Amino acid sequence: MNVTLKPFDFAQAVARAGLATNGQPLARNNAVQGAGFQQALTQALGSVSQTQNESVRLQREVQIDNPSVSIEQTMVAMQKAQVGFQATLAVRNRLVQAYSDIMNMQV
Repeated sequence: MNVTLKPFDFAQAVARAGLATNGQPLARNNAVQGAGFQQALTQALGSVSQTQNESVRLQREVQIDNPSVSIEQTMVAMQKAQVGFQATLAVRNRLVQAYSDIMNMQV
């Protein structure tokens, strides 16, 4: 078995790490970067909130006996809101658990 080592290319290694050769982070074009975790989480929470607000609106319409809103439509909206809230709660619990695990790690 022939094992040969390639010479180490420092410039290539720091470029892969997203750094310049002086160790500073490379300037990135924000338009090229994808959406960050915070933005994705904010959008998801906004969507869940919008679903809950729509459910409440439909419930009010049913209560005032609006003929254009059916009870079936309202029940489906309520279930969507409940499922969205439960999923959000599960994500929050996982994030809190991950944070606790990281904070309890020994360095």
